[in-house]
Amino acid sequence: MSRKIRYGMIGGGRGAFIGGVHRIAAAIDQQTELVCGAFSSNPEKSKASGADFFLPADRCYGTFEEMIQKEAALHADKRMDFVSIVTPNHMHFPAAKAALEAGFHVLSDKPATFNLAQAKELAEIVKKSGKLYGVTYNYTGYPMIRQARQMIEQGKLGKIRKVVAEYPQGWLATMLENTGQKQASWRVDPAICGAAGCMGDIGTHAINLAEYVTGLHIKELAADLTHFLGDQGRKLEDDGNVLLRFTNGAKGVLHSSQISVGCENNLSLRVYGELGGIEWNQLDPNTMIVTWLDQPKQIYRTSMGYLGTAAAAATRTPAGHPEGYLEGFANLYKNFVNHIRAVEAGATPNPLDMDYPTIEEGVSGMAFIEAVVASSANNAAWTPLDFTPTPRPKYGDATLNSDRGGLS
Repeated sequence: MSRKIRYGMIGGGRGAFIGGVHRIAAAIDQQTELVCGAFSSNPEKSKASGADFFLPADRCYGTFEEMIQKEAALHADKRMDFVSIVTPNHMHFPAAKAALEAGFHVLSDKPATFNLAQAKELAEIVKKSGKLYGVTYNYTGYPMIRQARQMIEQGKLGKIRKVVAEYPQGWLATMLENTGQKQASWRVDPAICGAAGCMGDIGTHAINLAEYVTGLHIKELAADLTHFLGDQGRKLEDDGNVLLRFTNGAKGVLHSSQISVGCENNLSLRVYGELGGIEWNQLDPNTMIVTWLDQPKQIYRTSMGYLGTAAAAATRTPAGHPEGYLEGFANLYKNFVNHIRAVEAGATPNPLDMDYPTIEEGVSGMAFIEAVVASSANNAAWTPLDFTPTPRPKYGDATLNSDRGGLS
């Protein structure tokens, strides 16, 4: 394809947060073009938002159903190639289902769906459609996270024994949802957000990162969730602690909170194996600390020649120039778009271009949410996860795994 990949957006209009993030990320590598959208459930707001992006009025739709129907009817040299879904959680499944069944690739914000049953149904729809599906667990796009994953894949740390994932925030330490703050209000509404609050919003990011980096899967967990502001009317948990048991026998801990006063987005990951360990913090994303049994502690930095191919492929600037949140998102868009190019050309994709979360991670995230809610309701009883994902293709694998939402 000797052109930009065209996409349409569902959600993300005026007043939205994550839609703007996706549009910036999609534009960073100049490989995509936003050509249409249903940017709001309010048709007038959708059209006004489209005008903000200088889109023609006839490509700014009142509903996502209208967008998909009319785009599918356009000639191939004009219609969108994929759909970006950036709505609140409860709309992810119907939008993705409609787009896939109409023959469009889909890249959705997390979570994949509203609940686990929908996620499993969506996995079948993805498989039947033959289209690509990605979900933007964006922290997997950070260069040092990919470096950590590649080192563990190569056995540098030995067998993994311990995983510690933390994601504390403090922005919901008060009843912000009662002030008219839109981003807070829908995140604590179970009719829109789903069964979990803090765990669904940010805990899933930490768990996804732990599984992505280690290549392991959580077998069972014991969760203690708390509604610290429940006495003031908050319906979903705002803090939680979870013990984890992984498939290889490793043990782990997750701490996720949105009432930790003073914390911003303090996502961190520590992984310890038989031979060494890694430590990474999202607030200093270009740095990773590596520890060894018999050597001094090492500090790895992005854009350095000693890094592996995965980190190098996720880096755009020379050393010392910060790359983080937006660039992490951009790496997922870049890989997804490159994957589309390969598929449409009938070519074998570069394994590095397959490095984005698929429907497998989407289902896994929903299985985690349902397990933590069930465990906490049962006095933190050990609870198995109702899903075992297909192992991710390794960086050295040249074949595309169709069971992970792609094409063979």
